[in-house]
Amino acid sequence: MKMTTTELLKGLQEGDFRTIGRCLTLVENDLPGSKELLSSMTINSHTPIIGITGPPGAGKSSLVNAIIEVLTKQNKRVGIIAVDPTSPFNLGSILGDRVRMSEHFNNSNVYIRSVATRGSLGGLSAKIIEISDTLRASNFDLILVETVGVGQSEIEIVGLADVTVLVLVPEAGDEIQQLKSGVMEIADVFVVNKADRPGAEIYFNNLSNLLRVGASYKQKPEVVKTTATQKEGVEELVESLYKVLSKKNNQLKIFLLAEKAYKLIQNEKMKNINKQDLQQVLGNEIHKENFNLYAFVQTYIS
Repeated sequence: MKMTTTELLKGLQEGDFRTIGRCLTLVENDLPGSKELLSSMTINSHTPIIGITGPPGAGKSSLVNAIIEVLTKQNKRVGIIAVDPTSPFNLGSILGDRVRMSEHFNNSNVYIRSVATRGSLGGLSAKIIEISDTLRASNFDLILVETVGVGQSEIEIVGLADVTVLVLVPEAGDEIQQLKSGVMEIADVFVVNKADRPGAEIYFNNLSNLLRVGASYKQKPEVVKTTATQKEGVEELVESLYKVLSKKNNQLKIFLLAEKAYKLIQNEKMKNINKQDLQQVLGNEIHKENFNLYAFVQTYIS
């Protein structure tokens, strides 16, 4: 049975999981009624979004799982957006590896949604902004967004999250100077995960020293050691998240809103560009003599 916008908004505000799921499906797939729903929602700007990013294999999902456990013990209601890579062929999620969070599936205070990146290099898209705001229109205390780690483009997370957590592992020690140049500048909290591995203490100290002298930081980031699979250091990490949130300023909030608005406008301008149609047209044009990609693009968008 189709629900009205009023019914959807009521169920969303009350935190009904089935209604939340319907709302997210509408928004994610840009179905009829999604624009009305989004523009009618009362979004709680005080509900923090915690972005968790880092390279593949750093243990982000295991860490999120451990964070959820700490937060639910504090009686917090948590929404999780797990951003998975997108298949280039059908725009669907190709990982869907929410198995690590399976112990929380039946927890009435935890809602988990797996979302495809839809081709966005930074692991984020305008749809994920809309999805996170939909969850903020419900009654969650915090929203966690776990993104795909793909290198420098992780910087995109800063346009979404109130607090950005960068998860690293001791094996990244040799890459610390490369990280310094870009990705290191996005994080509010650095996590050295898998801290039971050899070299973890040295890496943690080197990272702490590097961040301590970093001239580009207006506020020195937090650095925490964890072993997510053993649930070690996770309570300290959650305390660091609260600490950073308490110090966030209004100027940053304006920056975040501008970044979100830019992404949403970009998405609106591009909504009539269908990648599959583009591939088909391009496939026909590429065989023509003197084919020029730039001329093709100008013709295609005009």
